[in-house]
Amino acid sequence: MSCPFANNGLDKAQDGKNMVEYGGITYTSYLQLHRILHSQKLESEDTNGLPVHDEHLFIIIHQVYELWFKQILFELDSVRDIFSAVDVNETRMLEIVKRIHRVTMILKLCVDQFHILETMTPLDFMEFRDFLSPASGFQSYQFRLLENKLGVKSEHRVRYNQEHYMKVFGDEPEIYKRITASEKEPSLLELLSRWLERTPGLEEGGFNFWKKYQRAVYGILDEQHREAEEEKNEELQTHLLAQEKKRRELFNSIFDIRVHNALVARGERRLTHRATQGALMISFYREEPRFNQPFQLLNLLMDVDSLMTKWRYNHVMLVQRMIGSQQIGTGGSSGYQYLRSTLSDRYKVFLDLFNLSSFLINRSCIPSLTRNMKNRLSIMEEHRNGESKDDDDKNGSDSELEKSSEQSSEASDLEKSIERSCEASM
Repeated sequence: MSCPFANNGLDKAQDGKNMVEYGGITYTSYLQLHRILHSQKLESEDTNGLPVHDEHLFIIIHQVYELWFKQILFELDSVRDIFSAVDVNETRMLEIVKRIHRVTMILKLCVDQFHILETMTPLDFMEFRDFLSPASGFQSYQFRLLENKLGVKSEHRVRYNQEHYMKVFGDEPEIYKRITASEKEPSLLELLSRWLERTPGLEEGGFNFWKKYQRAVYGILDEQHREAEEEKNEELQTHLLAQEKKRRELFNSIFDIRVHNALVARGERRLTHRATQGALMISFYREEPRFNQPFQLLNLLMDVDSLMTKWRYNHVMLVQRMIGSQQIGTGGSSGYQYLRSTLSDRYKVFLDLFNLSSFLINRSCIPSLTRNMKNRLSIMEEHRNGESKDDDDKNGSDSELEKSSEQSSEASDLEKSIERSCEASM
């Protein structure tokens, strides 16, 4: 019997066929490498006749950035399309989470890419910098599209040389048109806000999370006030009362819709009042099956904001390293000074998600889910003819259970239990 592993002297690694012989698309033609690899035109060589070595790296780095920006825009547009539906299909949440996660991976790469550019010294950069003017990174229209599609509002932007940021694109009508359209389209932030407003459990006639949450918070604050009042040390008592008052004002800023809307108008908050409620509920009950992926999404959106901020910071540091703090940028801006001004919270799109931590309470104080609410969060939404099963839940069994006298009695006992638990945990 012959050995089944014997190759009779033949190299199994060579057991194949060159398919190119039969025609069809090749690697080079599929990726259009002839066009891509011949797109590095050195201005130093064209203008001076002598190519500056590091200009090649400078061009490659920025071309790669633009390719990655294109992919990010592609992913964001697909997520925005899903969220644009009147009734978002929850079975697509994994798809959304996967694509936003991909965006964060690309942004991490973009952040780290600055380290490669830092291998170029300021003197190396000076050899070809003058050939670049008036070209500037500010003219990256894809980056402006990215900001707009995420949710950066025009009124939150730092003005560019005292002018509107779009003025630099005035000579390019197609680009100008695309950026203008991106300002008018619903951003990811707006679509996220609409989606959060529909969080199951916010219905006043149902579980009514917001009412239960307020009761729990005020119970905690009242207990803290009583403890401060009982403090014998006058100086410490004054401090504790001031802290309690400050914390109460903070919570009132989300409980009072007028205060919340005023903060939104001032640019200090981004989400609508009801969307904020939804985000908080998802954060508290993230371990429930139905809220697991939405919670992952909220975390990933914070990662996007963090990475965008890190990208801006690395850019600022690179510019300071290359041209210092006083040099004018190649496009005519104040250079380092302008870029540094973009590091503020005004450019954070998902700022409210970061600040949710200010409104968390101890696990023992979180309102317990009713049996019916627990069931709703244990299964995915069922879709039929454009309507969700939750529409029935809002007007059906959940509402009836919550309003029944028996349930009210149970809820009252539950709230007392929660208050005792919270007081014990103070």
